[in-house]
Amino acid sequence: MKRTKVDEVLEDAERAHQNDPERAEIIRCARRFKASWLELAEGLASTRRRECWRGWGYDSFESYVRRELHLKPETADKLTGSFVYLQRSAPAVLRRDVLSEPVPSYQSVDFLRRAEETGAAEPATLDALRRRALDDGASAGALAREYGETVFPIEPAIRRAREVAGLKNVAGRLRELLSATKAVPSKLAREVSDALDKLLTALPSDAGKAA
Repeated sequence: MKRTKVDEVLEDAERAHQNDPERAEIIRCARRFKASWLELAEGLASTRRRECWRGWGYDSFESYVRRELHLKPETADKLTGSFVYLQRSAPAVLRRDVLSEPVPSYQSVDFLRRAEETGAAEPATLDALRRRALDDGASAGALAREYGETVFPIEPAIRRAREVAGLKNVAGRLRELLSATKAVPSKLAREVSDALDKLLTALPSDAGKAA
């Protein structure tokens, strides 16, 4: 597999800090991130808890992960949050043999963790979600499609506002295209444009603000 620029930078950083084993180890884990997120997450959780980044010259954990590990702080938050969740709620997952047992992605664990925190879903739904995430290894995308509306319910007013905003966006764009296109007869284009004008007039003018 072709090496990326970030991988080369991290490899150089690992060598540069080889006299500080803990610091070099975290950088090494970042290089292996895609293959073993648990290893990196464990190191990040320890680094955050013990505030090792202070001794490494950084003013915050976020600055450390961004500048030294080339990770977005949001990603680091999901990694550490997912690892701590597994430690607390599903320690058996951390003992799995990654070569023979499925290990859920950190995105899936993060979805499960947030779903439990909201408290919006019934226990039976959360049990099913937990099995899909931790035992079946379902992706975060699959979990969102299957459980998103149930565990992260959207208030009716917000849902309606988003739908109205979407209709406005599509209708407005289509009207612009019809005014410039020659792909359809001009009479038909005018008729559709008039219908779109009526649609846009009928839609609430303040719905977009709630979205």
